[in-house]
This record gives sequence, structure tokens and C-alpha cells, in this order.
Amino acid sequence: MKWKVHGLLFVLIVLLLTGCMYPKEELSQNQIPYKDQIQAVQTAVDDFRKDNGGILPIKTKVAETPIYQKYPIEFKKISPKYLSEPPGNAFESGGVFQYVLVDVETNPTVKLFDLRLTETIRDLNLRIKAKGYPPYKDQLAKNVFSLDYKKLGYEKAPYAVSPFTNQNLSFVINGNAEVFVDYRPDLYQAIKKTNKQLKPGEDIRSILVNDSMFVPAYSLPYTVDSSLKEPIFLEK
Repeated sequence: MKWKVHGLLFVLIVLLLTGCMYPKEELSQNQIPYKDQIQAVQTAVDDFRKDNGGILPIKTKVAETPIYQKYPIEFKKISPKYLSEPPGNAFESGGVFQYVLVDVETNPTVKLFDLRLTETIRDLNLRIKAKGYPPYKDQLAKNVFSLDYKKLGYEKAPYAVSPFTNQNLSFVINGNAEVFVDYRPDLYQAIKKTNKQLKPGEDIRSILVNDSMFVPAYSLPYTVDSSLKEPIFLEK
């Protein structure tokens, strides 16, 4: 009888451990960007577009929506006819990426919008709201500021991990209390590597997008300074 009890306990422990491990494994898979999944979605988008007279399978957004959030893919339009189901890392499947399109007018291309940044930005917004006003620190450009994080209750400044370089990026805020990720460190590296002709006054974020699976989530527009060597905020 004792052995039966011990055996039952062993089975229960194994089942509990398995139950605990599976969601973590699944969560890990939902956080990994896979090129083959992006390619599968790209093929589905291309086929849908071909069969529907150039119409794209996207959700409708208002005109003022930031460019890299403006064209999210509507998986209901391509699944299951063109794609068996949304990828496991897609938001619609419990993943951390929003599949979006860029270059919709000339060459609709599938990219990933990293939604993990949303949590940190939401926390920043909640702290700002609780304080009653944004504690601006330094002015970085016209209508762009850094934040005094100590006044928001942070012991250490929050940061975003770049999907392009894996380096830590800081946050900035505008006069409307909207929080953004500062991609200047990424752009500085990209400027040194690109062969694209850059011009002051034009948005240069595309140099991050062209050779990557990602778009710069929650970003402001940037341009280059007169020396064409430094990224700066693009003032409207």
C-alpha cells in the first residue's frame, strides 16, 4: 500500500511539473521571431492580394495612426484559406508580435511590431497619470524631452531592449505626454553601415526596417544632421 501511495505521489508530482513547464515552454516559443513564419505570412498576403485585385488583408486604422502601426494584418482574412492559422508568436495566438505591413503602396512587406514594449510604456503612463503631470527633465529637441524617473518612483531608469541591436534603449516623451522609444543609438549604427543616400529632413527609420524582421515600435520620426552622420529627431 505504501508503495502505491508513493507511486501515486510521484505521478502527481510529475504531472504538476509538466503542467508548470509546458506554459513556460509555450511562452518562450511565442516570443521568438521566426523567419519561416514571416515568410509564410508573406506568401499568404501575396496570394490574397493577387486573388483580390490588389486589396491587402489589413485592419482599418485612422489616418493619424503612426506609420508602423497603421497596417496590421487581419489574419481572419487569410486564415484558413491562405494560411492554416496565425503563427504562434502572433498576438492573435497569444504571442508578443503584431504582424504588420510596410511599403504598402509599392511593395507590401511583412514585418513584426514588438508588443513587449507596451507593458513598460503602460507602466510609465500609469505613473505619470498618478503624479498628475510628466516630470520633464531635459529638452532633447523641439517637443521631445527626457524624463525624471526618480520623480516617477523608479530606482533605475526603465529601458527597452532593441530588436535590431539588442542594446538597451531609453524612453522619451513629447509635450502631449506620449511616451516613445528612443532609437537614436540603433540609427547611429545603421547610418554607418547603410549605402542608402540619406538627406536631412527625410525620415530615416527605413534603414532599420529594410534589413530586419522588425519595425521600430513606438518610435518618433528621425532624420540626419547636416553632416549626415548623426541621427536627430525630425521636427515637423
